[in-house]
Amino acid sequence: MIDSSNIDQGESKPIGDTPPLLAKNHDTRVETKVLLFDFDGTIADTRKIAHGILNDMSKEFGFRALPLDHLENARDMGTKEFIRHLGISTWRVPSIARRGLELLHERMEMVNPIEGIPEVLATLHGRGHRIGILTSNSEANVNAFLKRHNLPYFYFVRTSSKLFGKAREMKRVSRAESVTPAEILYVGDETRDIEAAKESGLRMAAVTWGYNSESALAALNPDHLLKLPSELLGMTSPSIGQ
Repeated sequence: MIDSSNIDQGESKPIGDTPPLLAKNHDTRVETKVLLFDFDGTIADTRKIAHGILNDMSKEFGFRALPLDHLENARDMGTKEFIRHLGISTWRVPSIARRGLELLHERMEMVNPIEGIPEVLATLHGRGHRIGILTSNSEANVNAFLKRHNLPYFYFVRTSSKLFGKAREMKRVSRAESVTPAEILYVGDETRDIEAAKESGLRMAAVTWGYNSESALAALNPDHLLKLPSELLGMTSPSIGQ
């Protein structure tokens, strides 16, 4: 959990003046009580650094490197497809993921927020929304990033130790926050985020500025598909809006 009293608010300013997020679920109007964010690719712009780490680990673990000119094509792949493309055995994924987090920790000072995200978070927090993070990254990496970039807007940070363990953690968030899954909106950038949200009953806003491409995300039919962070403030679709 981030203690906002210990973090300087910095230069992030609230923007926009749109109504609080509401959701219509099964024809019953339900307030969005928790905004749950992914971290890598959604809040933190880790793509370039993660690409370098991936290729560094390819030598260490003996899987296929990803050339820079193949990076955009890789965005069209789901997570499992991407792992197969690199020639990584399923049983090796946990150890590779742990090593990746270690290397990322050494480079977190190089990671910046997605452009526009600080202002959006400031606005959502200013409206009184309960905002949390659910990520496969480490809590230490997330907290260091939030403190460095003056983003004291999160009530909690939860991590999933397994690459495909977010659905279980989403259910735990629902219980911990005493809300129904339908009252949580998850904001993420990967196909596995959409799959986890559907499995756990959360609503999903997929963002196109992260690890997976717009076409890959759209193919899984998320509740919302956002191209700019500011769209989080003005969502007026049948599912969210007022």
